[in-house]
Amino acid sequence: MRDQGLNEALRTAGGVSELARRLGISQPSVSNWNRVPAERVLDVEAATGVERVVLRPDLYAARTDVAGDISEIDSARAQEYALLAALLGRAPNSDLLNRLAQLRGDATPLGLAHADLAEAASNTNADNVEREFFNLFIGVGRGELLPYGSYYLTGFLHERPLARLRQDLVELGVERAEGVAEPEDHAAILCEVMAGLINRKFPAAQDADRDLFEKHLRPWIGRFFSDLEQAEGATFYRRVGRLGRAFVDIETEAFALPA
Repeated sequence: MRDQGLNEALRTAGGVSELARRLGISQPSVSNWNRVPAERVLDVEAATGVERVVLRPDLYAARTDVAGDISEIDSARAQEYALLAALLGRAPNSDLLNRLAQLRGDATPLGLAHADLAEAASNTNADNVEREFFNLFIGVGRGELLPYGSYYLTGFLHERPLARLRQDLVELGVERAEGVAEPEDHAAILCEVMAGLINRKFPAAQDADRDLFEKHLRPWIGRFFSDLEQAEGATFYRRVGRLGRAFVDIETEAFALPA
């Protein structure tokens, strides 16, 4: 039985097919919902105008008195994680490359990494980056790099680090999105979850991003970005590795400070 929030979204959108179309997902996916999944709440809110507190009052009602706007620093952190998630999840298209080419940076390591990425984006095209992405992360059989926490921590895929991560994500209220084939310890997915925790897309305690980083990113993701920076097949993605390494260094230092 569908809950009240989902029914309101369907009524406003004009049915299952129209809601699925607005979300850009398949009709069967929406048909199988009993309630709006946690990771889809903000998308459904944007698509229908039905407020998140109506869609999922179990997630948002108790937080309306304390949520407020996130700080400028946290907003910048969320954007950085979202950028890394986008670049590690798929090869950037021409539109994203054009936007990356407009990045500017100061003299800090992160600022210089932004400027370096902008230069790389302006000197390539989507076809070249797509081939590079395939060779690095997919390959014939396997790519040059395996961007998974389990692999970096144990040498194998789908090991205990992934099981522990899945348990923690359940406790955070983060549900696996429909159609996602990659395991949750993929670097792109972890960066996406970090962005969602920071910008409050996911319902979780205030320090949930710190806990997730310390347990599931810090032990390995810095090494991954260093490997990406030095990968033989990396040209554009060498700069992505540099950006990720610089940002993870900042996060590591910041989380080491007393709360």
